Amino acid sequence: MSHADSNLRPAPDAELVALADYAHDAADFSAAAYETACYCLLDSLGCALLALQYPACFRMLGPIVPGTVVPGGARVPGTPFELDPVKAAFDIGCAIRWLDYNDTWLAAEWGHPSDNLGAILAVADFVCRQRQAAGKAPLLMGEVLTAMIKAHEIQGVLALDNSFNRVGLDHVILVKVASTAVACVLLGATKEQTINALSHAWVDGHSLRTYRHAPNAGQRKSWAAGDATSRAVRLALLAVAGEPGLPSALSAPQWGFADVLFRGKRPTLARPLGCYVMENVLFKIAFPAEFHAQTAAECALRLHPQVKDRIDRIARIELTTQEPAIRIISKTGPLHNPADRDHCLQYIVAAALLHGALTADHYEDAAAADPRLDLLRAKMQVVEDPRYTREYLEPDKRSIANAVQVFFDDGTATAKVEIEYPLGHRRRRVEGLPLLREKFRANAARSFSRQRAAELEALCLDRSRLEALPVSTFLDAWLPAPG
Repeated sequence: MSHADSNLRPAPDAELVALADYAHDAADFSAAAYETACYCLLDSLGCALLALQYPACFRMLGPIVPGTVVPGGARVPGTPFELDPVKAAFDIGCAIRWLDYNDTWLAAEWGHPSDNLGAILAVADFVCRQRQAAGKAPLLMGEVLTAMIKAHEIQGVLALDNSFNRVGLDHVILVKVASTAVACVLLGATKEQTINALSHAWVDGHSLRTYRHAPNAGQRKSWAAGDATSRAVRLALLAVAGEPGLPSALSAPQWGFADVLFRGKRPTLARPLGCYVMENVLFKIAFPAEFHAQTAAECALRLHPQVKDRIDRIARIELTTQEPAIRIISKTGPLHNPADRDHCLQYIVAAALLHGALTADHYEDAAAADPRLDLLRAKMQVVEDPRYTREYLEPDKRSIANAVQVFFDDGTATAKVEIEYPLGHRRRRVEGLPLLREKFRANAARSFSRQRAAELEALCLDRSRLEALPVSTFLDAWLPAPG
């Protein structure tokens, strides 16, 4: 029997075209989306500044070859580095994501849409400086805000119905796809070039979730998004330089993404692409911890006054949660590093109950050496509430509910404290945004004077002034103080 594959090239997959069309479409987004993007920019860079204080993060940054400076390259906020846009994207994305403190999106797939800022800021700054060196008009921050909204939307809408985690793929696949699309536009690509780049993003080697789960959870989860953004920039640069695409990257029988990695299913867009995700994104306001545990930490903090003097009398602790939290962050046994601890529901609750606070320092080895933390973890029972799971997925709710109740050895118990919507949820925006600003001030205080931090905060939240600012001027404002 003879057989030969047809070598006729099909039209590009419709999904590739839809993403490229959206990336190139003129912006028609709500004022709420742009306002939220300003807060997202402020918060993400604050998270990066805080992460720079941790040696494990800072040693990941800087040029591949020590001492290398790229004239006209991209700046990395809070550092003196001036790098090529591929490495700058890694560094910015790594710093923003390092402490698991930037914004979040939860659906069939999870993720952190502000991870895309690694690619967006690196490419925008590089393009801006190249234009200025050639005597051309600079790229303005208004285009950065638009790119942020589009990257959030691409990543978030693809996450609504497509569960990449169910086939073992990490959510940074969507960072790579979204960053590729917007990086192409910032680089001046044609729509055809953007389609080509997106095809390569889908067939690229994709990260497994191994490094997010027991027993292998580790700090790769803190730089995986930076890696995805840097790869996106590389693919966008290749496409702009003329690299042809792979038109049936998703649909090719046997060899395409659907058949090889997604159980024969092509990724779908659950709703028209607009600005829904940016308007509804979840901010991590109070705690640097995996988002499915945010309300659990808040419950534990409320219970702290009732238990702080009775820690040794606790008999058991009941944690009621949603199915994704059980699947992702419920774990027993030794926790090997800070990245392991901030993805452990039981550790997060134990630290909050014990200390009445939860900061990044509570995941470090010195704090984790407190034997009371493991004793409390051993007394925890984690159960699913089906309603929590159901309402987690309902589009008009998107709750992330948890409840905590503590039982003592004398038969008494605290009330069951239940919180369904975290501080960073859109339903708690009025309450949350002032606290988000306080979070930035605390994070920025590690790197800048109070006056400098206030100036950066004011700049990010003055939309009209921000939009008119050259990207290079904006990034220069985040350089470290001399000395």
